[in-house]
Amino acid sequence: MPAAKKQGQQTLVFSNPPVITASGTVVGTKEAAGPLGKTFDRVVDDPYHGEKSWERAERRFLEDAVQIALKKANLSSREIDFFLAGDLENQTEASALAARDLGIPYLGLYGACATIYEGIALGAVLIDGGFAERVVVAVSSHCCTAEKQFRYPTEQGVQRSLTQSWTVTGAGAVILAAQGSGPVVTHATIGKAIDMGQADPNNFGAAMAPAACDTIVRHLLDTGRGATDYDLVVTGDLGLIGRDLAEGLLQDHGFDLAERFTDCGVLIYDPQQQDTHAGGSGCACSAVVTGGYLLQQIQAGKLKRILGVGTGALLNADSPKQGETIPGIGHAVVIERR
Repeated sequence: MPAAKKQGQQTLVFSNPPVITASGTVVGTKEAAGPLGKTFDRVVDDPYHGEKSWERAERRFLEDAVQIALKKANLSSREIDFFLAGDLENQTEASALAARDLGIPYLGLYGACATIYEGIALGAVLIDGGFAERVVVAVSSHCCTAEKQFRYPTEQGVQRSLTQSWTVTGAGAVILAAQGSGPVVTHATIGKAIDMGQADPNNFGAAMAPAACDTIVRHLLDTGRGATDYDLVVTGDLGLIGRDLAEGLLQDHGFDLAERFTDCGVLIYDPQQQDTHAGGSGCACSAVVTGGYLLQQIQAGKLKRILGVGTGALLNADSPKQGETIPGIGHAVVIERR
């Protein structure tokens, strides 16, 4: 017997769509200097955020984003049923330490840079299933923690490849609730891990583009919708190179999204003025763009329905050194203005 709330092969349909009642975004100075700088809630000038290490700073970014969202919603942490969070640090340590400080029942997630959309999908399942009234979904990343973990010691100042993206320093949080005012989450398409043999850890966009395409195509086939059913289709952090690759792959499948297709990693920086090469990446990339700019556009009525596709490169610090290729993942969520 088919699942009652599943449509097609991979898409979930929420009969009681959860509401995004509030969001919180915190970024560093590089992000604030980009085209979306005025859409973020808080800018932190110090990359250490007053702490002794970048890792502790990332935890503070994450906690700040959650507290901003709670304040907007006029809620305390005691009124939240579950905290779903993730980051790029080993064993998602920033999220775990933030969960310790917040005291909310915690589910740690790792979907690389797709984690915010994975979390929104799972949070929506909890609420639509009647298991929770309110859920906080939050993620973080920090340029300095990610660079030294996945590439080279930050202090070494190694020249960056032109295909390499810039990890966003910041954190984003959203509050999902069973009722309230705000945009709603109506569908989620859970992606597959897709690996086309890309093994260069300095070109995440190429690794993730096939997964983004696969999830978008599957969502449209599952729902019977077309490109014109969405005001915007936005991927997580493919960057300039990955976006162009995904656009070409979608055209190969018969879907022309060029007029309504963009990427959070393209939106957040000005590559000419900020020297970010391929664009932005990191867990916080899609989180702060979604929690800031995109939700503001929906609330203002400029966008009525978007398909957000979080994208992630599923590697660790050792797998490229061992000759492993990089699987990509894409999780899609439909957010609508009601």
